[in-house]
Amino acid sequence: MTGARLIVGPFNRVEGDLEVHLDVEDGRVRAARVNAPLYRGFERMLLGRPASDALTLTPRICGICSISQSAAAARALAAAGGHTPAPQGAAMAALIHAVENVSDHLFHFNLFFMPDFARPAYADRPWHPRAVERFTSGAGTAQRAAIEARAALLHILGTLAGKWPHTLAIQPGGVTRAPGPRDKVRIMATLTAFRRYLEGTLFGAPLEAFAALETRAALMRWAQGDAGLFLEIAADLDLDALGRGAGRYLSFGAYPLADGYGFAPGIWRAGGLSPLDLGGMVEDVSHAWMLGGAAHPAAGKTLPDDEMRETAYSWCKAPRLGGLGYETGALARQVVAGHPLARDLAGGGVLARVAGRLLDLARTQILMEDLVRALDPGAAFMDPAPEIRDGAGAGLVEAARGALGHWLRVESGRIAAYQIVAPTTWNFSPRDASGAPGPLEAALEGAPVAPGEDTPLSVQHIVRSFDPCMVCTVH
Repeated sequence: MTGARLIVGPFNRVEGDLEVHLDVEDGRVRAARVNAPLYRGFERMLLGRPASDALTLTPRICGICSISQSAAAARALAAAGGHTPAPQGAAMAALIHAVENVSDHLFHFNLFFMPDFARPAYADRPWHPRAVERFTSGAGTAQRAAIEARAALLHILGTLAGKWPHTLAIQPGGVTRAPGPRDKVRIMATLTAFRRYLEGTLFGAPLEAFAALETRAALMRWAQGDAGLFLEIAADLDLDALGRGAGRYLSFGAYPLADGYGFAPGIWRAGGLSPLDLGGMVEDVSHAWMLGGAAHPAAGKTLPDDEMRETAYSWCKAPRLGGLGYETGALARQVVAGHPLARDLAGGGVLARVAGRLLDLARTQILMEDLVRALDPGAAFMDPAPEIRDGAGAGLVEAARGALGHWLRVESGRIAAYQIVAPTTWNFSPRDASGAPGPLEAALEGAPVAPGEDTPLSVQHIVRSFDPCMVCTVH
């Protein structure tokens, strides 16, 4: 297969619309261009509205990570008004957010990623019958168990957030619901039941044992639960080598609390950690159907190019920090937070990203339990924030898929500017002005394409290892 071109898409089991254009030579992807074909206009909808409308509108960007958008909007408003939430309110906002992220990880693994290995193309593999039994779409026993476990876990959001998705429970000053002693008992009981599912089905052993793994070699010896089945598949298909990244990672810091973060913020590059500094961040629009030049999000605009010039190929901008693209997500979060297994996996491909997500799930469950143990029902959960007349601020959080930022400016009580950079905007960005590809585009280079494949399995594994949320990408 020399000089072939493929357009892969639309993708199933991906949130939103996605196309990937591939140049294929000698059975390998030579170059890739990732297209986010859906423009939505949320940032423009916000202009001129009262500042508090951001709390209502931005969660509607996405129905599966709406709390992440809500938390980012609340933090942007708090920063613009120079306000600090009540400490226990910040802790409960973190718990609400963590529940959504964990449930997202659970569904991605069981319903979005693993079903690919139940395909007939893998029928000659020794693990295939187990993959079919556990992960066949709509019928897998692992999928049914995950759906039941997730439904039970989301009861916590009913207690603390009133509903999910699109809650208004998270505010600049804390949370709207003050949980009482009985709520604390119920929430811990729900988390205990969810831990039983994780330890009995997904990990097949105590969470602390998985969280204690420190090396890639130790990880690959893990043979318990559905995680063990994934690792067996990964070893057989060499998923470690498939879709490798540049080893640059970004995290905005997960679950901000009064005394720090659940998982710390920072930048990982060239095997070293640096403090989070976004001063050199810009969104490049050279290959996006957007007007204007490269700008920091605080000064950026969303101006769609109605003529869709031929030199561009996506509605997605290209975020760059210091001129470089960065991968973000669960693996990045744990690399930056300093976990030894994540750092040993840094620079890896499909295996590293999925293992990073499993590690993040286990560690976040432990964090949620700690938050509930420290819950003080007698404390204040809300320090009401005054109405913002003028101000600017950024709300930086970690969604399940990684770094999410909202940049806001308020003038005379109205939103004068609003910019959002989502995790998939980082990971699925197009080329920048220098021609450097985005993280997914780079990871796809070298992926094998078998004769006759119009939707290569390798490409699907790499794309889904990033867990894209395309509806969050372009606003």
